[in-house]
Amino acid sequence: MHAKYEVADVLDRLGANIEQLGLNTWQLRTLSAIRRCRTAALGGHIDACDGCGNISISYNSCRNRHCPKCQGEKREQWIKAREVDLLPVPYFHVVFTLPSELNQLAMYEPKMVYDSLFEATWQTIQAFGKDPRHLNTPTDKGIKNGMVAVLHTWGQNLSLHPHLHCIIPGGGVDDAGNWRLTKAKGKFLYPVKALGKVFRAKYVAILKKKLNLGRCFYDSLFAKNWIVYAKRPFGSPKSVVEYLGRYSHKVAISNHRIKSIDDKTVTISYKDYKTGAQKKEMPLSHVEFTRRFSQHILPKRLVRIRHYGILSSTWKREKLKNLQEKLSSKSKPAEAKTQKVRPCPCCKKGTLRTILSFDYRGPPSFYQEMWATLNSSTQK
Repeated sequence: MHAKYEVADVLDRLGANIEQLGLNTWQLRTLSAIRRCRTAALGGHIDACDGCGNISISYNSCRNRHCPKCQGEKREQWIKAREVDLLPVPYFHVVFTLPSELNQLAMYEPKMVYDSLFEATWQTIQAFGKDPRHLNTPTDKGIKNGMVAVLHTWGQNLSLHPHLHCIIPGGGVDDAGNWRLTKAKGKFLYPVKALGKVFRAKYVAILKKKLNLGRCFYDSLFAKNWIVYAKRPFGSPKSVVEYLGRYSHKVAISNHRIKSIDDKTVTISYKDYKTGAQKKEMPLSHVEFTRRFSQHILPKRLVRIRHYGILSSTWKREKLKNLQEKLSSKSKPAEAKTQKVRPCPCCKKGTLRTILSFDYRGPPSFYQEMWATLNSSTQK
């Protein structure tokens, strides 16, 4: 079901005034791509059904990772790729959140703040894996953990709220290549309060190496309890990937959350977790909505989905198959890449075939006339 309103509609209302918001060049380029997505400005293609002969004109997508209209297909591809890596072991969803004291720094040095978040989170997980006290069958050198981490920078009302959604197996591999569970045996991963303290220490240590922000600032970070939230273990390994798929290619706000747009404001829906996730609506000016949305445009080339340890591409390529065999895992074989079949929306039986591509100048006039004639006859 198509959304009635889109982020692009708000950007169109602002028009050239977007350049007056003080955004950087990369943010402006991203907003421009979202604004032009699936419009004549990006060109398109003409499809014909090999069954009924129906002709349709489609415009190209921008494929920008921040565009609400371009994530569905990428999400499905990512989920299929991850299903091949599954192990028959417990998995946990753990969220590591930065305190609000770092929000201003994140606005001016986003790459440094977010890279440090990934680094500190992985160091924290490694520290617990190396501690024999947290293992079911202790070893002197601990275990090699794994982690898939997805960066989100937003809260429900589009405020800055950097956090990592992490999927972590409930155990790891020892030096002999054998699987070892954590001490909780799948009931939980590690104690969350202890995770929060170690995470805070790791992040501050990394930050101190990169920036001299003064003792008072670092003391303020230690004065707060850093939140690490762990959900209950997943019911099955497959549900892990399906669940993480909800987070992997999300953007700051979906088009379906935009409830109305007028000449001055845009109204969005959000969940207020302070009142038990109650659904509410918030009006924002076009300028404020665009400002909030833009602060979640990630720096160029910053990777927002990262794999570590036994879930990293290098480790999986060399050793995953052997581990799956040891654990008697029947992993889903990788599917060969095939051309996507597009069913005809008219007859529902035929397949759409692209017969012509065109640029921003649009399709040839005779195709437009043919398309208009076919549409009018169909409506009658």
